[in-house]
Amino acid sequence: MNRRPKILSHFAISLALSSSYAFAAPPTYKMTTPIPPEITTPDRVDTRIGQLNFTDGVPTPETAQKLYDNLDFTRGVEAFLNGIPGASLVAIRAGLREAGAVGNTIGVFESLMDSKSLFLTANTETVYFWNWMDLKDGPVVVETPPNILGVVDDFWFRYVTDLGNAGPDKGKGGKFLFVPPGYKGELPKSGYYIVKSPTFGNLLFGRAFMKNGDPGPGVASLKAHLRVYPLSQASAPAPTNFVNLSGRVMNTVHANNIKFYEEVNQIIQEEPAGAYGPDMTGIFASIGMEKGKPFAPDARMTKILTDAVAVGNATARAIDFSNRDKAVLIYPDRHWNTPFIGGSYEWLNNGARNFDARTMFFYAATVDTPAMAVAMPGIGSQYAAANFDAAGKPFDGGKDYTLHVPPNVPVNNFWSVVLYDTQTRSMLQTDQQFPSLSSEKGLLKNPDGSVDLYFGPKAPPGKESNWVQTIPGKSWLTIFRLYGPLGPWFDKSWKLNDITETSF
Repeated sequence: MNRRPKILSHFAISLALSSSYAFAAPPTYKMTTPIPPEITTPDRVDTRIGQLNFTDGVPTPETAQKLYDNLDFTRGVEAFLNGIPGASLVAIRAGLREAGAVGNTIGVFESLMDSKSLFLTANTETVYFWNWMDLKDGPVVVETPPNILGVVDDFWFRYVTDLGNAGPDKGKGGKFLFVPPGYKGELPKSGYYIVKSPTFGNLLFGRAFMKNGDPGPGVASLKAHLRVYPLSQASAPAPTNFVNLSGRVMNTVHANNIKFYEEVNQIIQEEPAGAYGPDMTGIFASIGMEKGKPFAPDARMTKILTDAVAVGNATARAIDFSNRDKAVLIYPDRHWNTPFIGGSYEWLNNGARNFDARTMFFYAATVDTPAMAVAMPGIGSQYAAANFDAAGKPFDGGKDYTLHVPPNVPVNNFWSVVLYDTQTRSMLQTDQQFPSLSSEKGLLKNPDGSVDLYFGPKAPPGKESNWVQTIPGKSWLTIFRLYGPLGPWFDKSWKLNDITETSF
């Protein structure tokens, strides 16, 4: 009974001296048992962030600050890698707002999309339509045309529903009713495909198809049948307007500097609290992005986040261009990558989220739908991306390359190849309006039906129709697209060749 005050006094004296001296081995008491060394912390630990110092397991003030700086940094990196889908949609919304493609106005690339517009890995071969659909004022009706591939994604770029050929209307057209989160009003009992979105902001996106290389019929069908209006106006809806986006200079790519966090914060402030789930909402909150509060990092946090976004961006580029997961390879002996590792539009594998796979997709691409990820022979679309040539080297815009496409490409519709700038992940901007080739563009064929495609600064003589221009001093990547892919693509009985460096 009399010993307790002495023990406390001894501890207090030792603690006072701990800045200069380490603890001696503690004395043994009646209740003392052997302590496994692996559950204790040494007074000094050398780590990748430097030396960490402790007083009998208690971090020194300097070490605690170093650890908090590191914690804020790592959470800043995680916020970047996992916030890319949302930031991308914020940038897309900004571009659509500037073009006026919001509300009951739909943006259509009437003469296709060319390289003037900055869109992540968009293509040049289908008639895109885009619209920012806001549900804050209540449910919105979308009437769809026949024979389109359409999709609605929420503000975190999560899949909401398909429209058209891969949707519940089976490509015949129909009325979709999009309901906002928390909506308590009465809904129609029939006549609509009713879809509830977890966010107010949604991207309405789709493709109409060309006929014999002419976008005109697809555009005409969109203008005749595609409608967007509030449910409250269903009895007498205002006219749906259309704006031509072709040839327009517009940026829809998210920032890769500290502005990125400001883009993500827009969603946090506008959407219901926790719309991205409690874990990611917690990550964002830990670096100062909380609903109802200003995002105003102080000098210390600004410095940390500036570093975090730089490392996050670099990490995303490593994941995107040099992915270490072998499952990314479509063929184990070639350099073609799938954008949907594991074939899941949610990037799930045995109940686990593949975060790197999701980052890889959204850093380079947009729009999430099962029709792009799941095998849907003859209906959806499939993608193969190449960042490296046959020798495993990045593409050099000053060199010449050839892609030999074997005969009988397994597609119900057509195939295409588009070249992209590795910086912007958007179409490569050269003297060519469309940095692409497709099976619908009168390519020169070999006697066996195969096709040789050429990439380089200058066209090979007599092969201009099969050539895409590249830029000396700039790298590029490419995506091979199959529209209406057939069985031989999925079972790999038909294979793409690697792109080889050559000389014209």
